[in-house]
Amino acid sequence: MSSSSFDPSLLDAKAEEAPQTHSTELRGLTSAQVEERISQGKINLNTDLKTKSIKELFIENLCTLFNLINLVLSILVLVTGAFKNLTFLGVVFLNTAIGVVQSVRSKRMVDKLTLLATKRVVAIRDGEEVELDLDQIVLDDLVRLGRGDQIPADAVVVSGDAQVNESLLTGESNLIRKQPGSSLMSGSFIDSGMVFARVIHVGADNYVAKINNEAKYVKKVNSEIMNALNAIVRFASVIMIPLGLALFVSSVHESYIKTGPQDLTVMAWLFSGQAPWHSICDAILTTVGALLGMIPQGLVLLTSSVLAIATIRLARRKVLAQQLYCIETLARVDVLCLDKTGTITSGRMQVEGTYPIAVGEFEGEARHGVPAGVSVLDFALANIAQATSMDANETCKALLDHYRDSGVPIKEPRSVIPFSSAKKWSGASFDEGSFIMGAAQFVLSPHAFALVENRVATLADTCRVLVVACVDGFTDEGDMIGEARPVGFVTIRDEIRSSAAETIRYFCEQGVTLNVISGDDPRTVASIARVVGVPGAGQFVDATTLDTPAKIDAAVDRYHVFGRVTPQQKRELVVALKKRGHTVAMTGDGVNDVLALKEADCSVAMAAGSDAARNVAEIVLVDNDFASMPAVVAEGRRSINNLQRSAALFLTKTLFSMGLAALCIAFPPYPFQPITMTLINFFCIGFPSFVLALEPNNSRVSGSFLINVLKKALPAAAAVVISSIACMAASALLDLDEYQLSTFCLVATCSVGAALIWRISWPFTPLRAAVFVFVVAGIGVGITLFPDFFSIAALTWGQAIVLAAIVAVGCLLFFKLADLCETSLERRTRSATGFGRGVRVKLGRRGKSVSSTGSAFRRAVQTGRARVERNRTQRELKRAQSEALRAVETGHEAAMSAKQVEPGRPALTRSAQQRAASRASSVARASASSMKVEKSSSGITVKMPAKGARHLRGKPRPKKDDKEIS
Repeated sequence: MSSSSFDPSLLDAKAEEAPQTHSTELRGLTSAQVEERISQGKINLNTDLKTKSIKELFIENLCTLFNLINLVLSILVLVTGAFKNLTFLGVVFLNTAIGVVQSVRSKRMVDKLTLLATKRVVAIRDGEEVELDLDQIVLDDLVRLGRGDQIPADAVVVSGDAQVNESLLTGESNLIRKQPGSSLMSGSFIDSGMVFARVIHVGADNYVAKINNEAKYVKKVNSEIMNALNAIVRFASVIMIPLGLALFVSSVHESYIKTGPQDLTVMAWLFSGQAPWHSICDAILTTVGALLGMIPQGLVLLTSSVLAIATIRLARRKVLAQQLYCIETLARVDVLCLDKTGTITSGRMQVEGTYPIAVGEFEGEARHGVPAGVSVLDFALANIAQATSMDANETCKALLDHYRDSGVPIKEPRSVIPFSSAKKWSGASFDEGSFIMGAAQFVLSPHAFALVENRVATLADTCRVLVVACVDGFTDEGDMIGEARPVGFVTIRDEIRSSAAETIRYFCEQGVTLNVISGDDPRTVASIARVVGVPGAGQFVDATTLDTPAKIDAAVDRYHVFGRVTPQQKRELVVALKKRGHTVAMTGDGVNDVLALKEADCSVAMAAGSDAARNVAEIVLVDNDFASMPAVVAEGRRSINNLQRSAALFLTKTLFSMGLAALCIAFPPYPFQPITMTLINFFCIGFPSFVLALEPNNSRVSGSFLINVLKKALPAAAAVVISSIACMAASALLDLDEYQLSTFCLVATCSVGAALIWRISWPFTPLRAAVFVFVVAGIGVGITLFPDFFSIAALTWGQAIVLAAIVAVGCLLFFKLADLCETSLERRTRSATGFGRGVRVKLGRRGKSVSSTGSAFRRAVQTGRARVERNRTQRELKRAQSEALRAVETGHEAAMSAKQVEPGRPALTRSAQQRAASRASSVARASASSMKVEKSSSGITVKMPAKGARHLRGKPRPKKDDKEIS
């Protein structure tokens, strides 16, 4: 059954059919009833996305596009009978085995940490509370759900009251109040309150199982490496088929020209004996050798393996990476949005002090029934905390600890309003009165808040300030009745993590912009941000003043501390940052952070936070320690920087193979055979790439992944192609056979490959030096000790000298091209501040010159777009000016008409009316000529001068008298 065909109203119908149980009879199912439902299969089987099985991982690593291509090529080699040319499959088997092993190790570690990070559900069975795994819930089980819990199965409320966030299922961000008899949809979250609910659906019958995976927070990863690899794979896969076919046909035709009789056609020659078959086999082998070079073998697998190893390393540090590529994304982050509670602070709070306010008549009335030694403020705080203790947040826990042995009498509440992130307050009614506690801006009216604003500002400099007020009562919907009258304040202090300042300093040193976003008072948030060293903490803003998208968009560039932020505003702030081209990471631990976590490029949650935050985040800090973040960044940098070097080796082979294949279509034969490519694949690509990809590397990530790889791969590929052309020319001059030509090209290619490894390994470390020595020694041993196996032909001294010269020229050409490529690409992408990207500024003796680095076509397109935009802007300005002119003329005409009909004045003659109209028209034109029409971010703004004869006659008034019309 599809999600679109499932009607949530069915839950309400099921809720009506469910047996209703009184709140005093919450005994739940008996053991016998549980066993009966288990035998009937009415179990809440887990339908969530899980890690893949070992069988699936094996099939996933085995059945790849690369393995398929290698399988086809190996079948072609088998047809020729040259079995030694199948050695390239060793690299395939090795890469597949590494991928399987790393995937299985990663799976086991992720499964283990996921189990540790998963919260269990509390159920009532035989009248007692028991903790159950989600797949142990049975139909009709009675479960207890509190603030931040995800509803594990469709249920109906039996007892309690809660606000439920169903935005994941319905798209509506408004909280829904749930009371006894209300239905709860699986997949939604408890925002506030606590309920006991009876399960009415289990397993696949749950609503969350009938909707698409988008409700499970699955989002596309923004990975530059993944995008670059996909582009390389698509390019290689598309171009290798036509090149391979053309190369095969060209090789066969060349053999026909050299050995075929003149009186036979090509088809007749193919079936004339054994000689043509040998020619076909040679053409197959050369084509396979060319295609093997075009395949970036192991590049995608290497990437997955490196990131999987990074995941395992992070798992040992109690960091759960739920997606591989999120490690890379976090390493590229340039803006980090921090949630204060749970990230900078530990989430634990303590009461700093209480500050009563004299309230006149109300104080005497509220003291009825309260001991003489207890203030109204203490009575209200202690009793609100006790009344909401079933759903105690950290503020409530701090108040409970503060008043535990204080002697304040605890009364039975008549009604309780739990805290809601939307209302920003909680409250309760007693025989002594009704009280609420929350943020002053949300609790008090503007007039009442103005009376205590200075006091709140003073207290909020270092602590979080909550106001306690008396109200007339509460509605059935949980809203206050009457105007809140303050009775005092309580200050709550957050416990700052000991490692917060050091972690903040690390990100500042890495050039990451830090924004602190919190629902608390901005002054409190700013004071904590200053303590831990957040730059710009002195500039803060109250998000309640950001009531339009334009204000939010403008605040992003100006402030780094945001207080009183709603969940929707958190998301809008992240969106505004992403629109500016930033890579944004978001940390959070609560339900109110879910929208922003989902929108961020990389989201980080605390394991002790809500289920909602953990489910949406790509990275979960299992030990709830923000100090683990630098380790994640370090792993990402190691992975990206090392992969850039290793990818250059793979891409070099792909590029020069394609270039040689295209060249050999016109000038056959292709100089490489599969067995010779195996030597290159292992010593020049496979071994060094895997070893270098795992070494430590904490350098900052800079530039585009694909451009950085091409800067290293293009010079090497060009040097190999030019060296191979030189080898072909030497073959024609020295009359070399195919095996000698293959030997020439093999040695030249391995030499350039060793030069590339030298360059990417500089500066040398012991590990890099060992890798380089092993590569050179391995190539030398393979050529000298196993010539027959690798099809190495013997060379004369003269041929060896020519080969040495080609090798020297090829290596020298590579280093020159590499230097030229790096400097030219670096200069081409450098932008001058104030001029914009792609602008080259030259300063010399003759002065300054500014030119574009883009192509002529690109400049033409940009010029055309700029012209269209300029014309459109001018049309808008002219239209606004003409409308303003009409408005001025209309106003003067109305004034003249009013004067004409003014009682007690004589009627104007016709000539007098004409003179007055002419004078009004002149005044209107003068007015229009002095007004200013500008384009701003909010649209077209027309600034008009104030009324006045002197101003209209050309004597301007001060600017403060100007009026703006938008």
